[in-house]
Amino acid sequence: MASSAALRLNNLRRHLDLDLDHTANKAAGVNSVGASLNVKVAQEVSEALSLGRAVVALESTIISHGMPYPQNLETAKAVEAIVRENGAVPATIAILDGVPRIGLSGEELERLAILGTKAQKTARRDIAYVVARGGNGATTVSGTMFLASMVGIHIFVTGGMGGVHRQGEYTMDISSDLTHLGRTPIAVICAGVKSILDIPRTLEYLETQGVCVAAYKTNEFPAFFTASSGCMVPCRVDTPEECASLIEANTKLKLGSGILIGVPIPQEHSTSGHIIESAIKKALEEAKENNISGNAITPFLLDRVNALTGGVSLASNIALVKNNAQLGAKVAVALALLRENNQRKQETE
Repeated sequence: MASSAALRLNNLRRHLDLDLDHTANKAAGVNSVGASLNVKVAQEVSEALSLGRAVVALESTIISHGMPYPQNLETAKAVEAIVRENGAVPATIAILDGVPRIGLSGEELERLAILGTKAQKTARRDIAYVVARGGNGATTVSGTMFLASMVGIHIFVTGGMGGVHRQGEYTMDISSDLTHLGRTPIAVICAGVKSILDIPRTLEYLETQGVCVAAYKTNEFPAFFTASSGCMVPCRVDTPEECASLIEANTKLKLGSGILIGVPIPQEHSTSGHIIESAIKKALEEAKENNISGNAITPFLLDRVNALTGGVSLASNIALVKNNAQLGAKVAVALALLRENNQRKQETE
């Protein structure tokens, strides 16, 4: 019996013209009406999906907009290495030359890192535009979720989710990450939502979207730079296996919505949380004074907080991403094993 990932990939082939060979020429973008959309899946990722092995999706905005070169490239390579060390295949997702890429080569990672902010920050709403114009896009959480789910990847690791911005009750500035997690069957493993946001309102919005919110080895939702937010979660998971069981149940029930698993930042890096929180408040005031809003506000705030803390916030950011990648890979391995065991039971019945 073919695995669910293989079936998903076969179904996708009937609708999209996939370039699954990483050695082939670069696929063409959408340049004319009626042309096929080429999605380039790295060979390593394609093989893992077809065999039902563990795959972890990674976003690319953190590379292009999250930190300067060459630190961004070093971090991207380190995170991919952590995923591999823990038994899974990393699939960093981006759009290059108008082609969605599921899994980047070392050369493509470096190209994206050098492009930096010249690559368009690409949420789900922007994918069609970037593809149509043959552009380069670094996918955000919502963009990565969509492309990962399209090819049957069920685990996605990132630093933190977007959310409801502070003063969001007046500005209505709410990240599309929340809406799309409500309609994309994928598990996002992160350090909670960025602490520059309104965490209680973000959790309320996720509840409205039908998203299952869980925390790892704690009853409290993590606040990105600090382990606690003061907000309790409805679900707690204590092992990669419990995470996998939750994800599999969500899939079998066909709820159609995603899961958010909050992972507290490692203790040794959470001690600077109060210093960072003070810097966040100052950065928010500066953003207001300079009329910075929309998708420009998060990069501005993260850059200012990093400057105000003398680089402490960036070091903490890198540490939590690596921690999330380690857990994400273990969960992906546990999920692959769970599905393999379930398949064997079905075959013997």
